[in-house]
Parts: sequence; structure tokens; C-alpha cells
Amino acid sequence: MTRHLNNMNTFLEKEFSIKILNNKILDGYDNKNYQIKTEENDFIYKTYKFSESLKDTVDAENDTLLYLQEEFDSYFPKPIPFNDNSFIKVVDSDDGKVISRMLSFLKGEFLGKAKHTPSLFESLGIFLAKLDIKLKDFKNYNIQARKWEWDIQYFDLNKKYINDIPNSKDRNVVTYFFNQFEEIVRPVIPELRKQVIHNDANEWNVLVQDGKISGIIDFGDVAHTFLINELAIAITYGCYDKENPLEWAIILVKSYHQELPLEEKELKILYYLIAARLCTSVCNSAHARKTDPDNTYASVSEKSAWKMLYRWLALNPIKAENEFREAAGFPKLKQIDIQEVLKRRHQHISPILSLSYKEPIHMVRSAFQYMYDADGNTFLDAYNNIPHVGHSHPKVVEAGKKQMAKLNTNTRYLFDELAIYAEKLLSHFPAKLNKVFFVNSGSAASDLAIRMANNHTGSKHMMVMELGYHGNTQTSIDISDYKFNNPKGNGQKKHIIKTTIPDIYKGKYQTDNSNAGQLYGLDAVAQIKESTVSISAFISEPIVGCAGQVPLPKGYLNEVYPAIRAQGGVCISDEVQTGFGRLGKHFWGFEASDVIPDIVILGKPIANGHPMGAVVCAEEIAASFEKGVEFFSSFGGNPVSCAIATAVLDVIEEEELQENAKVVGEHYALRLRELMHKYPCIGDVRGSGLFIGCEIVKDNSKDPNTELASHIKNELRRKHILISSDGPFDNIIKTKPALCFSKENVDSVVEAIDEILKTHYNNV
Repeated sequence: MTRHLNNMNTFLEKEFSIKILNNKILDGYDNKNYQIKTEENDFIYKTYKFSESLKDTVDAENDTLLYLQEEFDSYFPKPIPFNDNSFIKVVDSDDGKVISRMLSFLKGEFLGKAKHTPSLFESLGIFLAKLDIKLKDFKNYNIQARKWEWDIQYFDLNKKYINDIPNSKDRNVVTYFFNQFEEIVRPVIPELRKQVIHNDANEWNVLVQDGKISGIIDFGDVAHTFLINELAIAITYGCYDKENPLEWAIILVKSYHQELPLEEKELKILYYLIAARLCTSVCNSAHARKTDPDNTYASVSEKSAWKMLYRWLALNPIKAENEFREAAGFPKLKQIDIQEVLKRRHQHISPILSLSYKEPIHMVRSAFQYMYDADGNTFLDAYNNIPHVGHSHPKVVEAGKKQMAKLNTNTRYLFDELAIYAEKLLSHFPAKLNKVFFVNSGSAASDLAIRMANNHTGSKHMMVMELGYHGNTQTSIDISDYKFNNPKGNGQKKHIIKTTIPDIYKGKYQTDNSNAGQLYGLDAVAQIKESTVSISAFISEPIVGCAGQVPLPKGYLNEVYPAIRAQGGVCISDEVQTGFGRLGKHFWGFEASDVIPDIVILGKPIANGHPMGAVVCAEEIAASFEKGVEFFSSFGGNPVSCAIATAVLDVIEEEELQENAKVVGEHYALRLRELMHKYPCIGDVRGSGLFIGCEIVKDNSKDPNTELASHIKNELRRKHILISSDGPFDNIIKTKPALCFSKENVDSVVEAIDEILKTHYNNV
């Protein structure tokens, strides 16, 4: 430092009439801080790079501290005047002009280092409430005019930093909370109480002595903003590393409310304000790391912030609000009578539209791998494969919202989105499969695929897989053994040829036969050769889902496909369940068999639950189809559907979800096989990636144990984990979660099953 600051000690001794024993530089976010030690007292000397606006901010901070000295002289730093009675000076240094000021030093241990106890958190809540009561009447124009990222009311200012977050999944979680803020918080902003608050009661600003809060420092973020933000920020930082952050948050809410009563509207949005502060923290940390990698202070709490943000995501907002309301003495939100909901549903909707579980769940919100019910419970969704990249994925939501506001029409008009998506989708297929037709569902896609095959071959006879399922239109039911062979089904039609499912667990050829797949294939080939009619198409799923996640064994399709083609038919792969990277090692299920079909059916995950389906085929099939009656799907391939489907492909790539399906799926299968060795009721674990079946049998046999499978499914539901059962005897536990599922999620599922089975065997 030069001039005055070149010899800082001399400068300070002269200006403040003190004798300095030593000084020590401290961490700072965007300023320099020094601890000055004298014989009588310690002080904090602070310098900031000069700007007129920052000078106004520092002036406002000093004004706030001077105002607080009237009643709380020992709880806050006290501005120390220079020899001319001013509280700030602008001086020259090696860094150019700097703003300088001196403050009293407050003793105490940082909250970040202190032992956290309920009584300490009570003390913090009371302390902040008393502070805000004092600040209620404090006015300062510079504070009121200030607009910057660390004030939650200006949360949107942080959006520009989202792309500085290196991990795509992390970026999307942050974006999700931005969307929630816009939906939930923005409409009530005009109704919220506003005043000056400290605005940064973090773990390194709050001081502790004798198990109680003794003071707070650093008023650099003081803001005129929502009063409730004070509490939101304190909860954010106080609960960073807590296993159950809500439990500790409740203590703060209750103690703050005792001193300064909260309003219901404030508690309604508190969950989202906490999320907003967490997002602000990680956004700014990412930006700081990008722009100044050496500034470790700027990202000191980043890891903790991410940990809490993901824990917060797993928390049902209704539960949080109810807990906050109860802590403040308000009644919980009125519970919805599930019987009334059921009654209303059945007034107009047939019970043939079935519900999952003995105790139906009334869902109200969802996010990624979580679903939230009306009672405040969070369900880990290990079952719904339709939201392929995650429930309410912000990139998918945004794509649909933007396109819906721009254009939505049918394919008789030209628009770019159709061609863009077609090109992007087909880039994931072998060159042979280069034409695509869009419809509104997987069932409609099955229907169309059959129409195209029949048109191409001139035959209507279909070869289908035992226990296969391909949709709910009449045509697709006719080719779905799972449906037509149901006790309530209409039976097998004359034009349907059914082949045996190649089940290597309990079928004719089993795992002990290395050629099982080929042998099953040769049996199917024999059927083909014995057929007295020409077969239009052979259709199968790469893993037969409704059979209980039964994979087609290696070598099977290598025998069947050539035989079908040799007699003039085509080969159809139903990828509705298995496509788009779900199987981990392969983007499409047929790739696992090293074959290329002639037609591929797509649906469900193609647009993350938005109604869309597609048929991809070889050019010669499309060419023959063009000679027949015009194809038209009123809204198949509309701009909105295409925009959403494009976003799904983008997310799969950006978040590396296929690789995640592989890694997490392998972990899933491994953990389930560990249980298989532990409990004799688990006969088999099979599947690929995040498409896994677990066969529940009677001990030490292959006989289905439907009752136990049902028990496991319903006990998991009681533990707030969604999973399904399937198969001809409904004894296969079926799991096919969104591709954002994590190893930690897997461990939660497996540990819950372990606990259920342990209890079961203890009671047998």
C-alpha cells in the first residue's frame, strides 16, 4: 500500500489515537479486512475498492450500525470515527482509491464453529426478531434504492449465473426452483411486509458466547426487503449441514415468532424463500469460481449449500408449510378427505380406470424423482418411467411453455420444429431407419406400425410375444397377449400367431444353458416355417415389461429376424418402455441383441409424459405406405410436442442420463442381488439399466409368491416409495424410475425392502 496505507499502522495510529500491537488480515468476499490489536481493545479495519455507489452503501451500513447502538451497543460493531469525526475516508493505495472505515471488534465464537443445540437456535430466533423489531422504523434512502443479487426480492438477478454452474443436473435443479419462485412467490410479493433487515445472518456472521447468540457482524448486505427473508436466510445457513434441516428450521420459526409474530402468507412461501437463498448462494459461488478461481472465501459454503438444496428438493413443500404453521401457532392446512376425492372421481369416471395401491395417493406436485401428496408426504418415485428425465423438468417445461405461446398447429402447415426434431431423433438410429411418423401416444404408434407392416407385406397375420403388451387401441390389444389372454380379454384372434416368451429363469431353456437364446429363437423359427400363412410382422419388446421385465436372451432375435424377413415379413421393436437410454449400455433395446429392426415404436418417455408417440421405419416401408390411403394424425408431431421432445433429447445428452442409467442401474441390480442371497423369497433379479424386475417366489422354489410381492409393494408405499408389481402372477417387483435416479435413491429403496423382508421373516 502507498501513501496513507503504505504504512497502515502509522496511518491508523494517527487517525484513531491508538497504539497498535499487531494486525492480521482476515477473509473477505469483495473487500479487505484487518483485525487490529491494541493494548486496550481490538478493532476491525475494512477497505473497499472505491465507487460512488459503494461509498453510499458503506455510509448506509454505518448509519444502520449507529442507529442500533441506541439500544444494542454490545451486540453489533460500532463505527469508530476518524480524527475529523467522519466514519469513512477515501484514501489512495496500490489498488487505487479505496474506501476505509474502522469498527469495534466483537468477541465470540462463530456460529459455524459453535456446537449447535436447540437452545442456541432458540436464542438465534429471538435475537433476530429483536433486531428486526428495532429496525422496523429505520429509514435510509440508499438502502431502499439498492437492488442486487443477495436480496431475495431480486432473486431473478441470479439467473445470469446459472450457466456458470458446471453440472447440468445441478443447473436444472436451480432452474426448477426459479420456476417455483415465479409461480408461488411472485404473486404474493405485493402483500408481504417490508423493512430494513440484516439480510445475511449466516454461520460466519453470527457470534456465540456461553451457548447463546452474543452478536452479529457484517451489515454489508443490509436490505430493505421482505421481513420474512431474515428468517429464511438464518434457516438456510443455520441448517446447512443438518440431516433433517426442517427440524432445526422449526426451532427458529417458533422462537422468532414468539418475539415478532409472523403472518400466514409469510409462512406459505418460506419454503421457497429458503430454496431461493440456497440457489443464490450456489449461483454466486459458481460465478465467483469462474471469474476469480483463487477466491476460496466466495465459495466456502458451496458444498454445504448444494447438500441442503438437494435435501430441500426431497421435502414436500406442504409438509414444510404445515410444520412452519404449527410452530407459529397457526392450524395446519385443511386436509383433503381422500374418500371425497374418490367419490368425485367416480361420479364421472368409470372405476375401470384403476388406481394404484390399496390406499390411493392424492398427488399434487412433483420434481425430478420425487412426488408430493396433498398430506405433505414426499414419495420417492422408483416406478414412473414416463417422466423419463424427471418430473417437472424445467428444461422440458420451458420448452413447452415457450412453444405453446408461439405456435401450435397441425402438420398440414410448415413449421421448423417438426424437421428439427425428426433430424435429432433419427440421428440416434442406424442409417437404415431414416423415416419417422408422429402420433399422440405409444398405442397410436403401435396401431400405425401394424398398418404400415400390413400395407408393406400385403398380409395381416402377426407373430406376437407371449405376455407382450403394445397399447390400448383395439389393434394394439389384438397383438397384446397380456391383454387378449387376460381372463376378461376377448381371446386370441385368428390372424395372431403367438410365440413362447424366451424366459431363461423358468422357461424351457434356462440360465444354465449358454445357448438358451438361440434355442428359443430356433423354436420360434420352426413356428414361422410351419405357418400356412405369410406373416406380416413379428413384434416384440427388447425386455418384455408386463411379463415381469423378462429380457430377450442373446441370440434370440438373431434367429427370429432373418426367418421373418425370409418369408416376406418385417420386424418391429417396441421401444416404448426401453428406449431413449433407459437400458444404460444401449440407447435402444434392440441394440443389445445386435440387430436392426424394420420398424420401431416409440411413446411414453419420448416427450416426458406429454402425449406423443412415433413410428420410425426403413425408407422402403415408408415408400410403400405412401402408396396407400393418406396418413394424418390431427396433432401428431405438432410444434409443442416436437419442442418438448427435443428438450428431452437435449437433457439426456446434457445430463449424461444414459450413462447414469448404466451406473445407477448396475448399482441397483447389485444391491438387489445382495438381498437375493440374503432372502430365499427373491428368485431372480433381471433387466438392464433402470429397467429392473425382481421375482418374488415361495422360499427355495420358483413358484410365484403373489401375496408377498403385494405386501412388499404396499409396505414400500407406506414408507413413501413408489414401485409396482407385474407379471402373469403379479409377483415381480418392477422398478423403472426417471433416469435422474441416484445411487442414494437406490440405497433408500433396497434398504426399505431389506427392512420389510427382515420383519416378514421375523414374523413367519
